[in-house]
Amino acid sequence: MARKSSERFKKIIKVFASYGFEYIFDSKHIEDKKSPVNLRKAFEELGPTFIKLGQILSTRPDIISQEYIEELIKLQDSVPKEDFEVIKTVFESTLNVSLEECFEYINYNPVASASIAQVHEGILKDGRDVVIKIQRPDIYEQIHLDISILIRIFKLAKTKIVMPIDPLEALQEIQSIAEDELNFILEGENIGKFRDYNKNIASVYAPYVVKELSSDKVLVLEKIDGFKINQLDMISENGYDNKDVAKKLALSYCKQIFEDGFFHGDPHPGNLLINDGKICFIDFGIVGQLNSGIKKILNNVMIAIATKDKEKLVNCILSVAIKKGKVNRMHLYDGVSYMFDAYLTTAIKNIKISVLLQEVFILARDNNLQLPRELVALTRGLIILEGVVTEIDPELEIIEVINPFIKAKNKTMILNFLQSEDLLISLYSFGRDSIQIPSKTLELLTKLCAGEGKLQLRIKDRNIILQEINKMINKITAGVLVAALIIGSSMIMSTNVGPKYNGVSLIGAIGYLISAIFAIGLLVSMIRTRDFKYRK
Repeated sequence: MARKSSERFKKIIKVFASYGFEYIFDSKHIEDKKSPVNLRKAFEELGPTFIKLGQILSTRPDIISQEYIEELIKLQDSVPKEDFEVIKTVFESTLNVSLEECFEYINYNPVASASIAQVHEGILKDGRDVVIKIQRPDIYEQIHLDISILIRIFKLAKTKIVMPIDPLEALQEIQSIAEDELNFILEGENIGKFRDYNKNIASVYAPYVVKELSSDKVLVLEKIDGFKINQLDMISENGYDNKDVAKKLALSYCKQIFEDGFFHGDPHPGNLLINDGKICFIDFGIVGQLNSGIKKILNNVMIAIATKDKEKLVNCILSVAIKKGKVNRMHLYDGVSYMFDAYLTTAIKNIKISVLLQEVFILARDNNLQLPRELVALTRGLIILEGVVTEIDPELEIIEVINPFIKAKNKTMILNFLQSEDLLISLYSFGRDSIQIPSKTLELLTKLCAGEGKLQLRIKDRNIILQEINKMINKITAGVLVAALIIGSSMIMSTNVGPKYNGVSLIGAIGYLISAIFAIGLLVSMIRTRDFKYRK
């Protein structure tokens, strides 16, 4: 095992170095400007586990920058196929049953060969058409080995890698995500939960799981004979309306987020099929879940936007975010005000929700706030979905669907609030404070009439302000002195007071010289101050 780890370690370093990532190991090397492209190529060369690692990284805008995300999204989840006999061994060893006992027919050629699993078509003994998803042998151990090697590389790195969060912490979190995706029992449960939430939605579907033939490494699912949702020619040939398909997809995702709190985390075209008038969601290895608290905050965010309540939106951000340092509330408020002015005065069709969400993340990061992981997954899902919707119907913007959905939902939410205990508490607080207003007002007027009223002003950074005032006074004084010297020297020169040199008053000339030196010094000081403020 140690030898295998050593060989893999050397190969990873060699591949990274060949694609221009020497700067990770040696600070003398400079990062290549094409490093996002090179990183994708390096991941592809290193094989299945790094392809999966890249795909997970592409869902984390809080870990890597947008340019890397846009490149890693291009990673194709397609790798050389595994020999069927090897795949068969995995199936039979994990379920303790032979393939022949379970299936009437199996296609030995895979219909998909992904980074962690291979998919084959088959027919059960009872005649049902299914797909069989089987993990690659030793993939779990391989991912653990590769991530442990990456952790070693980051520990040995001679160059400080600049990331919003600790890279070792990020790798451990990625390992946790990969473990969830490798657990096919969990994926089966996710599919069951999605089916329950959408059982009454006519236009949405997910395949059923054949539970008796599923385990942590094997997943047998209903076969969906459909076509990808972005195949516009197939949409037209089968009599569907692309605008209707796009709107139903967007509405379904709204329901998943704001009602169910359980949404598909990777809604790219390969995971969205159209069959029998339904949008079929497949591959639930990545899902997002929102607890009741976050769902409530998201609804409050939408109410704040609808009512243009900036203070409420700031409170929502502060209540959900993790504080990573000192938070300047006024700076956050200014950022929220800018977003209100930039987006609420713009036609809805011109707003890109992907850009809006990214600006929210930047605003949070600049104010030492880290948004929860659930919102990171939601952001990535919405960005992918917006791209899919744009392909199907370029005229439809997701926010056009979200707005009416939220307004309709929040009518019920407001009515529920009017019936809740919160209303009684709010009424009590309002009544108590209202009773005190007249007495407090009378007390204030009495003190003012008696000359006892005081107005207290607190000036932040007082010493810095006083220093600036002192500098300003000194410059004014210097300017007055220069002017006085010039005027005095001019009067001396006009009266031609001695001593003289070549008929010129020496005292007047010296006065001009001194005033010139002072004037130049004052100008230099003013230019330096202006340049310093400009650089700041």
